[in-house]
Amino acid sequence: MRVSCLTAVFVCLQIPGGSTAACPPAAMATVVMEQIGRLFINVQQIRQIPQLLETAIPTLPGTVKDCEVPWVFREPHILSGYRPHHQNWRYYCLTLFQRHNEAVNIWTHLVAALVVLVKFRQLSETIDFLRDPHAQPLFIVLLAAFTYLSFSTLAHLLSARSELSHYTFFFLDYVGVAVYQYASAMAHFYYVVEEEWHALVGSIFLPLAAFLAWLSCTGCCYGKYLSHQLPKFGHKLFQVVPSGLAYLLDVSPLFHRIYRCCMTGCSDPAVSYHQYQVLLFLVCAYFFSYPHPEKWFPGKCDFLGQGHQIFHVFLALCTMAQIEGVRLDYATRRPLYERLHGNSVHDFTALFIFTSCCSALTAFYLRNKVRNKICSKEE
Repeated sequence: MRVSCLTAVFVCLQIPGGSTAACPPAAMATVVMEQIGRLFINVQQIRQIPQLLETAIPTLPGTVKDCEVPWVFREPHILSGYRPHHQNWRYYCLTLFQRHNEAVNIWTHLVAALVVLVKFRQLSETIDFLRDPHAQPLFIVLLAAFTYLSFSTLAHLLSARSELSHYTFFFLDYVGVAVYQYASAMAHFYYVVEEEWHALVGSIFLPLAAFLAWLSCTGCCYGKYLSHQLPKFGHKLFQVVPSGLAYLLDVSPLFHRIYRCCMTGCSDPAVSYHQYQVLLFLVCAYFFSYPHPEKWFPGKCDFLGQGHQIFHVFLALCTMAQIEGVRLDYATRRPLYERLHGNSVHDFTALFIFTSCCSALTAFYLRNKVRNKICSKEE
């Protein structure tokens, strides 16, 4: 009966100039009711999706207060929203979708890492990263940006499992920061630098940038390693001083370029992005150094509004401004940087690999010291 009704409707629709009067009313009514029934079934299936998700994703343990976790996991003025430790890895991966005090930190850098990937895909359509040696610094800064954002995401997502995991993933985060510091210095020196500044610091700039990037990683890892013995100010001192020195060197080509542009009244779009980058980083430095506003409102910023969250947002914006400024300089200043650097880009790239390896080995060494200390306490 169903087949004959559908056939009758199909024949009716094929008649040139035909009307619905030529179709049997019973057949039309049957087909319409069948379609309504199918629509109802589809709506019912859609409404069952939340229940299916709840079945697929198990109920996660609730968050706990700061007094219920070891001191190494506690953050100043954050009183709740901590995840219980010693759960399985699957639990911490699923907390990507849970409300806790690290959720915003995870998502800010996860989204930024995805944006960097999209930016790389867009640029690869017009830039030959494989065959153009002068595109290597741009590729490296994109790679380093994605690396530090990804490592930061992993640190905030997985570090709550155990004390050793906490140190391991944050040491990895510091390696990502060191890699990004040198990559930024390389991109600034290659594309942004003016001829006068290059003549002044050209022979020492990148070797010194590599040393300061490694020193920054070492200071952050060592400060974290000694955090139980140091006051909070001492911990920050190990992190801020080497990173501050590295930053001053890395952005010196930007400062010189911005100064010359202001003096000559130029209207270079790339310089505008360099200015945004410097301004955004200064905001980052403030919120990284001081726990505001949670210090003013203890317990009120446990999920949203922490200074570190604000730091993450502005750091991601700073990175995007940097990438766009460097891209513009790559596109418009080729005659200058080809003349200044010649074939030295391969040496700069080799120094990037060397710096990354040294930073990773330092983090691995201190991670082993942490493991030995934890094992000795347990014995």
